[in-house]
Amino acid sequence: MTRQDGVHLVPDPSRVITKPFVPNDEPDASGSSRLGVVLARVMAMSDDEVASALAETRSDFADRHRDFDDVLARHHALVATRPAARGALDAPTSAERRLLLGAYCTHEYSVEAAALGNPSIVAAPDQSDVEDGSLRVVISLRAIGEGHLSSIEFRTGVVGADGSLELDPVSPYAETGVRAPHDYDKRFFTTKLGEVEMLNDVEERVLARLDDRFTMEELEGAIASLDDDGIERTISGETTRFLHLLASSNYRVSFPPTRPLSERVLFPSGPTESRGMEDARFVRFVDDDGSARYLATYTAFDGHKILPQLIETLDFTDFRIRTLTGAAASNKGIAIFPRRIDGRFVALGRQDNTNNFVMRSDELRSWSEATLIQEPKRPWELVQLGNCGSPVETEAGWLVITHGVGPMRRYTLGALLLDLDDPTRVLGHLREPLLAPTDDEREGYVPNVVYSCGSLIHGDHLVVPYGFADVGARIATIRVDEVLDRLSHPER
Repeated sequence: MTRQDGVHLVPDPSRVITKPFVPNDEPDASGSSRLGVVLARVMAMSDDEVASALAETRSDFADRHRDFDDVLARHHALVATRPAARGALDAPTSAERRLLLGAYCTHEYSVEAAALGNPSIVAAPDQSDVEDGSLRVVISLRAIGEGHLSSIEFRTGVVGADGSLELDPVSPYAETGVRAPHDYDKRFFTTKLGEVEMLNDVEERVLARLDDRFTMEELEGAIASLDDDGIERTISGETTRFLHLLASSNYRVSFPPTRPLSERVLFPSGPTESRGMEDARFVRFVDDDGSARYLATYTAFDGHKILPQLIETLDFTDFRIRTLTGAAASNKGIAIFPRRIDGRFVALGRQDNTNNFVMRSDELRSWSEATLIQEPKRPWELVQLGNCGSPVETEAGWLVITHGVGPMRRYTLGALLLDLDDPTRVLGHLREPLLAPTDDEREGYVPNVVYSCGSLIHGDHLVVPYGFADVGARIATIRVDEVLDRLSHPER
């Protein structure tokens, strides 16, 4: 493969978002909480001191964030609802003092302070004003910040007729959008509770009070009604906690459509992803009626266990986040095919953490049927296999970029060719890696690794964005016919 020297993405610590910073509500020896003490101190400042401190804060930070005063106002409103704020914020306050209170309850977080990698690439929804022979694209990236916390970022650019990529300038701003809950599906909740062995009498009582579709407010009401049944909270607390966790892990995030895509950051919002959103595999999915949308699976991590999640969007402005279910959706690395086959959804998976599988389903969110298609055979993949994103369609079959782990835990990229009509039938398997770490790609947070979450074909070229050493990302290209020529038949 040919590496493009002009595309070299590395982490930029100046890419910062704002997050609420709320000191601990726990009472200290005096009986006051730390938050209450801080708020009281700000309330005790003179008007001149408030004006001076706010002016200095604006001078230091306002040019690093869009609508900085709006951010401070939102964080003040958030803190004002905390129990520890009662008393401290009872007196009327000026607009300047409210903004300063918000500033004391805000901090910056560098989303890519540690790493930027594991990219996927898709054709952008808007192809207007693109030169003939070129393609506008969206690239997703795994950004890793303080505490190894992963989020999802985006870049845009144009792929030329020769497969070369020219990236658009990156905005100096970054923001996390507006999070909102949406309605929930009782059938999905029932299935997921059964999978994790949490569907007990308490959960059934709650679900029985809900319609087939329900809101967070209706869920809260159904949980509160357990008191009417005489069930003590000490008994129902653990089971209803999982209902809250599941509901909070299904949500929407929206961004102003006028903002550049490089400003939008999908940052962990639900409890199941509190320690990161890892390795999003985006695909442009075209349904049987010709309608197109973008789907991505990612790994939600809470510090102890993982949970596969699904992203849906039409335009990279409004994102719907939902949980996957089913026995086959139990591990990392699910990648959805770009169209249905025989009316069914199809995906790649690796539910045993070692081998490659093809999964089929009648429902996008539920995956229970899986067929083993590849086991480690080559020396460079004997530890484990996995996919590197959704298959790309060629006349010869579904071209799948894979990864394999070999000696010294070195990750390399390979490829499979699957039958178009029956993707469980493997037509070809590379005997040697397609891409391996070069000397200047070996050193990093995780040495000796190249990894991708999705490729595309443009014209005669396969375009593969890839991460290296869990530090940065690059682009490699190869002619499609060359890849197909190198694919051998599997051993009989």
